Amino acid sequence: MNNQKTILRRHALCLVMMLVTGLLTPTFDVNATVQKEQTAMSEFEGKMTAPDFPQGAEWLNTDRPLSLRDLRGKVVVLDFWTYCCINCMHVIPDLKKLEKKYANELVVIGVHSAKFTTEKGTDNIRQAILRYEIEHPVINDRDMRVWQEYAVHSWPTLFVIDPVGKIVGGTSGEGIYEAFDNIISKVIETFDAKKLIDRNPLKLRLERHKTPASILSFPGKVLADAGSNQLFIADSNHNRIVVLSLNDSSVKEVVGTGEIGIKDGAFDAASFNHPQGMAFDGKRLYAADTENHAIRMVDFQKRTVTTLAGNGEQSHMFGATGGPGNATKLNSPWDLVLHGGALFIAMAGPHQLWKLDLKTNEVHPYAGNGRERRVDGPLAEASLAQPSGITTDGKKLYFADSEVSSIRSADLDPKGEVETIVGGDLFEFGDRDGKGLDARLQHPLGVAYQDGVVYVADTYNNRIKRVTPSDRTLKSFVGTGDPGLQDGDKAKFDEPGGVSIAKGHLYVADTNNHVIRVVDVKTGKVSTLNILGMEKLTAREKAMPRGEKIELPQQVVGAGEATLTLQLGLPDGYKLNPLAPSAVRLSSSAKESLSLSDGAEQSIKQPHFPVEVAVKVNPGQTSVRAEFVLYYCESEKESLCYFKDVTVTLPIKVEPGNNNRKLALAYVFKMP
Repeated sequence: MNNQKTILRRHALCLVMMLVTGLLTPTFDVNATVQKEQTAMSEFEGKMTAPDFPQGAEWLNTDRPLSLRDLRGKVVVLDFWTYCCINCMHVIPDLKKLEKKYANELVVIGVHSAKFTTEKGTDNIRQAILRYEIEHPVINDRDMRVWQEYAVHSWPTLFVIDPVGKIVGGTSGEGIYEAFDNIISKVIETFDAKKLIDRNPLKLRLERHKTPASILSFPGKVLADAGSNQLFIADSNHNRIVVLSLNDSSVKEVVGTGEIGIKDGAFDAASFNHPQGMAFDGKRLYAADTENHAIRMVDFQKRTVTTLAGNGEQSHMFGATGGPGNATKLNSPWDLVLHGGALFIAMAGPHQLWKLDLKTNEVHPYAGNGRERRVDGPLAEASLAQPSGITTDGKKLYFADSEVSSIRSADLDPKGEVETIVGGDLFEFGDRDGKGLDARLQHPLGVAYQDGVVYVADTYNNRIKRVTPSDRTLKSFVGTGDPGLQDGDKAKFDEPGGVSIAKGHLYVADTNNHVIRVVDVKTGKVSTLNILGMEKLTAREKAMPRGEKIELPQQVVGAGEATLTLQLGLPDGYKLNPLAPSAVRLSSSAKESLSLSDGAEQSIKQPHFPVEVAVKVNPGQTSVRAEFVLYYCESEKESLCYFKDVTVTLPIKVEPGNNNRKLALAYVFKMP
């Protein structure tokens, strides 16, 4: 398309946007004359054909590229997003509610138009889709072609396209559910009358269907406490908190059922929604329950979880002043630090730092005016941009201001100021050591202070860096910058999100690798934490995917003594994790026809396949059920552990006089 046609298309698209019905907030100012003309037009039928998707683009959550022509008969919502953006994250729950309500009529297409360089990578977008649990198709708009065709100016921007492929309207910003619910229902009603709605389901192959289940799932933050000798892990996508011993990395506690919710109560009954940062006072753990927009308290003496602030609903109020914790809505609290009897909160949603007084349970903004930018100055007048990590030296708060790719400070004196120590502005990012505003980070999420140094999880650069506030210098510490999982002197990370330091070791939540890494602060050598007692992490059905069931063809065997051979086939490049408690549990459906050496049931721990089991069979029909609990890993990466729970049933017919004395039960595990 030449430049003149592009200009004409954009001009026409702007006119369509100005004709948006009042049910949606228009992206452009509505001219009164155009509004008057609108009254003579159908409100719920588009007038401009929607630009189709470019050929050759990469797609996710679908096994084929899609076009708007493929989607005729459906109401289509285009969601222009970038995975770093907190406002884009806030739109996802609204889209999920709409997709559930209009499951047969609506198709959402995510158009990922990246802000940061790292976000252009298709595999990185795939990780974000898994992390945010997105279940609609996503196109990688790497070169911003779709963005330009639709004349988009900001994230998130959404368009509604009618069942014949024409644009009905659009809007920018979050909090879209009610408006979109209203307009989608009206569009469906309008086109139902014309018999133009296609209610056949759109069959998709989701990324999660191709991804094995990991022991930890996108751990967002980690907190090491030398005093109690404990390591707290926000196992974010399993909606729980895992507590390990710092001595041997064995599992001590699992807090939360794994089911999404905001239920208080005992450890095995409470629920979270993608928790992130934590703070510990020696007896109680405080957690930023991010997608519940709440601050939770874990009491280890009472073994209970209590909500201190927030009620599970997101605050949409600009300039909120706070109040009693249990009566105040919060907005995506991402990290916490404890100081002077108060929790300081990196509140990513409103671009502010907040303070929760633990004596009065009053919660209020502490720093930031709520405008997303990088402006230094007095606490209340400064502007922040999605603060996502926070720490302190006892005199200042240091925080990772992720959207401006900066490390900044806020004085603990209420009359103090916010200052930028290193980094750039909203569109100034990179990977460059240096001093002050000349140094470059890329969307850092985690910080930890010790001995005059702030350790930084430079998330999109896949590195850990060190900032010295006294001279405002930034220097790379560990990580080659390439995404991956590699230990040693040339370590690789994949979007690390949290850091914490204790006993000379830096603990890193290596988010996209689903593991915790350990850095020796003196040598800089990196290792991957081997978690002992992993069976405690997979014991709760809500926390882990369960229950693949397979039935094999019937086998015939003669009566008497026989041998049952168990076999396991893993994909190339994988093996059973020797540090984890894999097991097979055998049982028979009719013990009078088939008995095991231990009776009706037999358990085999740490099996080395093939495994031979002696059985005794009598005439008749029965079956053997083998429940495999498998912990497996890549052959070269033992610490990156996956989990599989499968039940294989083998029907058996026992015939007198048959000479066969061998049975075989094999499970061949194919990667998704």
